[in-house]
Amino acid sequence: MEEMVPSSRHTTLKSDLGNSPSMFDIENYDYNLPEELIAQVPVPDRDKSRLMVVDRSSGSVIDRHFLDLPELLLPGDVLVVNNTRVVSAKLFGRKESGGRIEILVLEHPDNEAGKPDARWCLLRSSKRPRKGSHLFFEKDLSGIVEDIGEDGLIQIRFRGHRSIDSLLEEKGMMPLPPYIRRKEKDRLSELDRERYQTVFAERRGAVAAPTASLHFTKGLLGSLEKAGISVVSLTLHVGHGTFRPVRTQDIREHRLGFEEYELSPQTAHAIARSKSEGRRVVAVGTTVVRTLESVAGPNGEMMSGRGKTDLLITPGFSFKVVDALITNFHLPRSSLLFLVSAFAGLDLIRKAYRTAIVKAYRFYSYGDAMLIL
Repeated sequence: MEEMVPSSRHTTLKSDLGNSPSMFDIENYDYNLPEELIAQVPVPDRDKSRLMVVDRSSGSVIDRHFLDLPELLLPGDVLVVNNTRVVSAKLFGRKESGGRIEILVLEHPDNEAGKPDARWCLLRSSKRPRKGSHLFFEKDLSGIVEDIGEDGLIQIRFRGHRSIDSLLEEKGMMPLPPYIRRKEKDRLSELDRERYQTVFAERRGAVAAPTASLHFTKGLLGSLEKAGISVVSLTLHVGHGTFRPVRTQDIREHRLGFEEYELSPQTAHAIARSKSEGRRVVAVGTTVVRTLESVAGPNGEMMSGRGKTDLLITPGFSFKVVDALITNFHLPRSSLLFLVSAFAGLDLIRKAYRTAIVKAYRFYSYGDAMLIL
């Protein structure tokens, strides 16, 4: 998945951008990151990761730890988490020629056992197979290439004595981004099955974790409840489009793929009530932000239901629902970096990232977190 590899380019960052067109120039979202700051494994205890607290009103940046969250939030705050569950969607196989392939199954519908099953997948191979080619994964499962798309996408119709879902459940690997290095048979794979999944993961369907949520523990959730901070959930199945490389100079011209979401009436009511009572809505992760801001009406009213969103948030966006954000440190030149810059301001995010690098914070999926107030 080349779209998730960090850029090696570097741009001298501008300050005092204001509302000039330069805030939409992709070059202003680039930065250099020392390779040793890319977290390869999670910290031993989820909630003992570091937490940078960024205050939008004062511009201050302070260092805390994630387990300090109950004292950093206010009684009455509503935390909104994403309860999607990551599918072990990465699988190795071979072509008719014997050449090795690696696929990431992107679609996870509810299919009847034994039913012919065509799925769009991301393929990594020395040479892309042609339409009609046969692929082999296990002695009881093979596939035929039915269609070929762009950026490494192929549609495979799986067939055999077992379903692709069954094989993924048993032998699939977690779809870690390529900057987390793993071999085909790696002793860390079992750790990844646990730690690249949130403690409130319920709804199967994501091909990437909502990483801001990886820092929570059952104990921390109990401490938040005692502090008068409630936790509600929604679902957005993270797709590979979230990490699609930005190839446009003007970031507003970038296009995200559609991702499925579901917001229950209970969660919608809890958020609407907190807003009406002047309490804060704290989004845990960019996926939660995109879901809440997608379903919000013109005046911020919440509408429950299921749907798909391809909302791209860039500076200048008017946030109707989210008051505070918990997020990880994101890749340069990425749509996730656009979103946090829209929420906190590009200059402040630049300051925070420079500070994080100087203080050796751990970056990306298994890295440390940021709380933007």
